[in-house]
Amino acid sequence: MKLRRAPALLAALLVLLFLAAALPQSSLASTNAQAAAEAGTPVLVTSLNTSPAGYRLTGAEVERIAARVSSVAAVVHRHPSARPFAYTKGPGQWQVSWFTGQGATSKEIAQVYIDDATATVTQAWTGFQVAWTMARGYPGAFGEKVNAWWIWLPLCVLFVLPFIPWRRRPTLLHLDLLALLGFSVSLAFFNHANLGMSVPLVYPFLLYLLVRMLLLAAGRGRPREPLRLLVPRSWLVVGIVFLVGFRVGLNVTNSNVIDVGYAGVIGASKVVHGTPLYGNWPSNNAYGDTYGPVNYYAYVPFEQIFGWSGTWDSLPAAHAAAIAFDLLTMLGLFVLGRRIRGPTLGVVLAYAWAAYPFTLFVLASDSNDSLVAMLLVLTLLVASSAPARGVALALAGLTKFAPLALGPLMLRGPNGQARVADLPLANAPTARRATWSVALYALAFGLTSVVAFLPVLLQDNLSAFWHDSIAYQASRAAPFSVWGLYGGLSIEQHLVQGAGVALALAVAVVPRRRDIVTIAALAAAVIIALQLGVTYWFYLYIVWFFPLVIVALFGSVESAGADSIGTFGRAKSAGVVGESAGADSIGTFGRAKSAGVVVAPDSAAAAGGVAPT
Repeated sequence: MKLRRAPALLAALLVLLFLAAALPQSSLASTNAQAAAEAGTPVLVTSLNTSPAGYRLTGAEVERIAARVSSVAAVVHRHPSARPFAYTKGPGQWQVSWFTGQGATSKEIAQVYIDDATATVTQAWTGFQVAWTMARGYPGAFGEKVNAWWIWLPLCVLFVLPFIPWRRRPTLLHLDLLALLGFSVSLAFFNHANLGMSVPLVYPFLLYLLVRMLLLAAGRGRPREPLRLLVPRSWLVVGIVFLVGFRVGLNVTNSNVIDVGYAGVIGASKVVHGTPLYGNWPSNNAYGDTYGPVNYYAYVPFEQIFGWSGTWDSLPAAHAAAIAFDLLTMLGLFVLGRRIRGPTLGVVLAYAWAAYPFTLFVLASDSNDSLVAMLLVLTLLVASSAPARGVALALAGLTKFAPLALGPLMLRGPNGQARVADLPLANAPTARRATWSVALYALAFGLTSVVAFLPVLLQDNLSAFWHDSIAYQASRAAPFSVWGLYGGLSIEQHLVQGAGVALALAVAVVPRRRDIVTIAALAAAVIIALQLGVTYWFYLYIVWFFPLVIVALFGSVESAGADSIGTFGRAKSAGVVGESAGADSIGTFGRAKSAGVVVAPDSAAAAGGVAPT
């Protein structure tokens, strides 16, 4: 498919990103306002007509000031029984909150911050943004400076630059790259506390990528022309080195550890000291025990090396873990690409990871989501071995639970069977070997899960695990999806979730024949379908499917000569259609026809694959 307007689309996307990034932030969400919000714990003022010690205003005065905010007045008008309460919130700051109901049914519906010296409102929040401080657009709340336009926009350019079709017609792949960058528009609105725009803008890109992955898995929509690199492969290697240095430097000097990374360090400390992993967590991260046990085990080496003070300080262990997960994912992509097509694909995949702004967003937030990406890449690397992929997928699924949806898909490896060396019955009929492969996969998956849960089981901690992770995740409401933001869509949400489950089950049997690129496309489709149906969605989750998507996209490109990426080469000689590859091309699963026989170069001897059935 040719896209004549792809350059214009790229320019339009960059303009949208710039405009969104340049939107003036509300004066109610400034950096000073964030400092006010974090200044201290609210202390209820019981005497409204007397100024507290150290304050100029009285509680009654700040209540009147807060009530004049138009958004607050509108909410209070809809809830005439709501009552205001005034609080001091650290030196020179006030908080006024309106509540409906009493006791356990009490709900905060509006929150206003007021500066005592100037008697001015610094923040005013209603709706979801009362309870969800992360939805308030505080500058740098996730990743600090990575959100600055002068960092984000150059990364967007670097992400697509090597693949720009200079003096050539764009292909569908170029639109795919733009779709991957399209989430940036939504993030820009989120960073400006505009959930009404940020939430719905996620879904067109998720749906587009879902359809693209399904079509690629079915052999449809593959570019008919090679993708030639704009620069030599060696330049990409230099770019990777530069980007890695920049990413690590930014993490060390200007990043923040969000609650997710903090939870990893707390859990690692619990593992080391033999205390129950679930339940009784610190009050400043009370819901940190919501992940699978493997997540916390992965942080143990870093907690042991860098230690933990017991508080939410700079957390060097979390920084080190995030850097390690990021670099290992990049390395895994290089090895995977090299194994599939050759070194150029490996370099391209590593570069795509290093240049994609959302992978840096995860790294700068010191989140654990790149650990999920790392383990999914590992699953693809060992996909030709039934026991190995069972182990890898179990580890991924017991880190964050979404990869468990790939269980049915991974019942079969490339070409529908495990590596012959794994099978005691290597000479048995195909059906019998396939059955044995499934048994090995299931056994490895089950044993890995049992071993991962041993500390939980031995400490009688299973009930707390279920309550704090599975039950909590299933019941958590959030305004970051259309289901949570708008409400009243439970039937539609269940239909989407049912379709996701149906897809996850269907890919266990279709398509019948599959290579690693097809498996990557199917895995990405399942993860995206799962994300479409969840109530709690966030931008950190993009890296769950991103490595799968780029393997599928770049691994399905037509072959050509030097400085190109390709597949299914068409070098004709003596009536044979075979693989063609140049110095900087990615050779791939060429199809050579001779005497009516299709010969696949990806034999078990070449790249550790499986001889096709």
